[in-house]
Amino acid sequence: MAETEPNLWRLTLSARTGPDAGKTCVVERDIITVGKFSDCDLVLSDSTVSRRHLRIARTKDPTTGEVRWVLSDLGSTNGTFLGETRVQEAPIEAGAVLKAGKVELAFTPERQAFAVPEWPEPRFGPLIGKSRPMRELFGMLARIAPTEATVLIQGDTGTGKGLVAKAIHQASARASKAYMVVDCGAVQRQLIESELFGHEKGAFTGAYQRRQGAFELCSGGTIFIDELGELELDLQPKLLRVLDAREVRRIGAAQPTPVDLRVIAASRRTLHREVERGAFREDLYFRLSVVNLTIPPLKDRAEDIPLLVEHFLEEVCRTRNLTPPRISSATMDRLTSHDWPGNVRELKNSIERAVLLSAVKAGDKLEIGAFAPRVDGAPKSPGPTSTDSFDPSLSFSESKERFVDARERAYVTWLLAGHDGNISAAARAAQMDRKYLHKLLKKHGLEDQA
Repeated sequence: MAETEPNLWRLTLSARTGPDAGKTCVVERDIITVGKFSDCDLVLSDSTVSRRHLRIARTKDPTTGEVRWVLSDLGSTNGTFLGETRVQEAPIEAGAVLKAGKVELAFTPERQAFAVPEWPEPRFGPLIGKSRPMRELFGMLARIAPTEATVLIQGDTGTGKGLVAKAIHQASARASKAYMVVDCGAVQRQLIESELFGHEKGAFTGAYQRRQGAFELCSGGTIFIDELGELELDLQPKLLRVLDAREVRRIGAAQPTPVDLRVIAASRRTLHREVERGAFREDLYFRLSVVNLTIPPLKDRAEDIPLLVEHFLEEVCRTRNLTPPRISSATMDRLTSHDWPGNVRELKNSIERAVLLSAVKAGDKLEIGAFAPRVDGAPKSPGPTSTDSFDPSLSFSESKERFVDARERAYVTWLLAGHDGNISAAARAAQMDRKYLHKLLKKHGLEDQA
């Protein structure tokens, strides 16, 4: 489901003075930028205008929900003015006259009806679905992919946010360029800044050489920032600077480095709620959500499940030189009626598990028993270890160690099963470091379950 609201804002900004007097820019989104650089919405040639001079963005009053417009200076040399007052950030009304340097600008927002036709096919790039919510999503992707718009993707764990980002990249003009993924939930907090922005040699202990961050390495292409809601507040202004100025400053660097890239971000958190509770910057939220997409959970599009089952069966069997089995009608009914709390990822893992454990042959049918107990209910918590397993030849200390190891292994197995092998999600749920969970998996020989 595309969540740009049932209406979209058409923003009109016109130059009233200077060498570009009469030049007008119209954009169909909630943000508009002005400056000399070609990627600004309104490009001005006046000598008092900076490369990226100002931005106007829509926000909402957190109490009343009323729409308001905020004018922000982007670090210009000659200033942004509202009337005769130089401002860094200020609310403005429709019809306001402002100045970028010495150029007067007139701003007019108007709400317009917005509708995107449903995509006629049950596929869009790597995405599969014939339900109305998915075909509406595909229609939106077809419209926005060829643009340079920044996209914010939201949805539950396992719904396929990464595949949506990849579909956008593959259908864009940057498809032949770099595509990089940075998962803010999988990188340690003290390393994420270097991962994204890079660092200079000697910038901190252990920085033995200069390193380019993901933004630099991806210049020319698309960067997908997953689990953006996990990004610490103190790093969010640096990301906002990349989006606004298209330049990145490595840790310890004296000067910024220009970058040319498209940013797609995703979060399982509802970011506007994170804004309300002060955990996410409002200006960054609105800068990211030029287009806001929400992926529906699998339980809300059960009619897509037969298509997904067929696709995953073919995929699993092809990679293992197996003949895809058939699915009995009773089994398909059970699959489509299951809630799938882990969404598409859980369904895929269940299909793979059923095929591998059933050792299917040509002409076989997969019955519901092959998927049990996953389809019949949530995984059970690990129960107590039976006293029959105690060895009288062991000391108390040895028995205790064996008992703890067994419980530890059972817990990790149960934890991973409950999150469909997603290590990041499992570590967050257990409130443990992701690297420690990796260590436990290796200790108990469970790496293949992740």
